[in-house]
Amino acid sequence: MTQARALLIVPLAVFVGIVVLLYSGFGLGRADLLPSALIDKPFPDFELPTLAGEPPRRSRDDLVGEVRLVNVWATWCPTCAAEHDELARITGETGISIVGINYKDDPNAARAWLAQRGDPYLFHIIDARGDLGVDLGVYGAPETFVVDATGVIRFKQVGAVTADTWRNSMAPVVASLQAATP
Repeated sequence: MTQARALLIVPLAVFVGIVVLLYSGFGLGRADLLPSALIDKPFPDFELPTLAGEPPRRSRDDLVGEVRLVNVWATWCPTCAAEHDELARITGETGISIVGINYKDDPNAARAWLAQRGDPYLFHIIDARGDLGVDLGVYGAPETFVVDATGVIRFKQVGAVTADTWRNSMAPVVASLQAATP
């Protein structure tokens, strides 16, 4: 190998090594492992309009009283469409209520989407500007939070809720919280 060629290959190899190290070191290949600073903290305060319009607004107080899932979703999100049937299955089989946060979306499109696909949610709030999403540390839709009966976030799922993530990660958290709820 000539010296000129080595001078080109060595920096390229160093650059590729740094990229691989940073990629694996920061866990960028696994969005579901992104940490949340809100675990074991109260769900942020909010007062936002509802998608159905009745009642016209909801607040954090509407989450308190039982263990719930809070799902951030949007019609523009293909992964949200992929997880929709699983959310319907979960609420149908377990009875756990799911609150939807319609995130940075067109409310008319969201209502039509739910009318076409079915609505597994207890209620929906509209986060048109994404302010609640910022307070929750949302990276993008979908994200789902397990909230205990006192309104404290106990688990965060980044990405789609699948049968595997439900069974292996979320259901055990929900079961332990429900068992601890009087």
